[in-house]
Amino acid sequence: MLKQRALLLLALCFAAPAQAGLFSDDDARKQIQQLEARMLKLEAAAEQQTKSLLDLLGQIEVLNGEIRKLRGQNEELMHGLQDAEKREKDFYVDLDTRLRRFEPTDNAAQTGSDAAVAPVDRDDLAAENRAFEAAYGLFRGGSHENAVTAFQEFLKKYPESVHAPNANYWLGNAQFALKDCKNALGTYQGLLKAFPGMPKAAEVLFNIAGCLQELKQDAAAQKTLKQLVAKYPDSEAAGKAKKLITTPK
Repeated sequence: MLKQRALLLLALCFAAPAQAGLFSDDDARKQIQQLEARMLKLEAAAEQQTKSLLDLLGQIEVLNGEIRKLRGQNEELMHGLQDAEKREKDFYVDLDTRLRRFEPTDNAAQTGSDAAVAPVDRDDLAAENRAFEAAYGLFRGGSHENAVTAFQEFLKKYPESVHAPNANYWLGNAQFALKDCKNALGTYQGLLKAFPGMPKAAEVLFNIAGCLQELKQDAAAQKTLKQLVAKYPDSEAAGKAKKLITTPK
């Protein structure tokens, strides 16, 4: 009996380490499985982040393309503006030359102060230029109501100014921006009547058509657009007008 008990105890001693080994293997497997699961989650998260990053890079590339396109358009606009400013300058120089032909000249029969032509007051000319630039600055700054008042005051004070055509043009634009189409139309029409050969004549016709359209005078607007295309076919305004001309059904 004592011998059997000794054998049983000996067997239990050997069995205990074996069971402990089995439990250790199970725990290790569970830990490995947990680690594998965590790795899979991390890989999935990393893949998602990579995809998001690629999407973001794609969006950035699209935005860069749009920026390049806008820069190109801006360069074209600046070039067009420079050309327009040059045409205006040439127009005003020509206008000033033509106006000087009507100025009184020296007469051999005149003597003393009667024969002298009064010189242009430089201070008055500088004040005139400042007044025009101030009115134009209001328009460019979006203060259209104040610009209307400033241009009207300028034209009242300097009706014979070399800036008169331009002042009337921007006055009409300011009125149009305020949706005062009736007065804008009168300003534009008066401008073309007084200065039919001005560089902005095509743009004025286009603006007249816009005023007529706003005033629900569609037939007159279409007629003006066709007149613009016929008279100034190569102008930028004519290109815009062609898109607005409707074909009778």
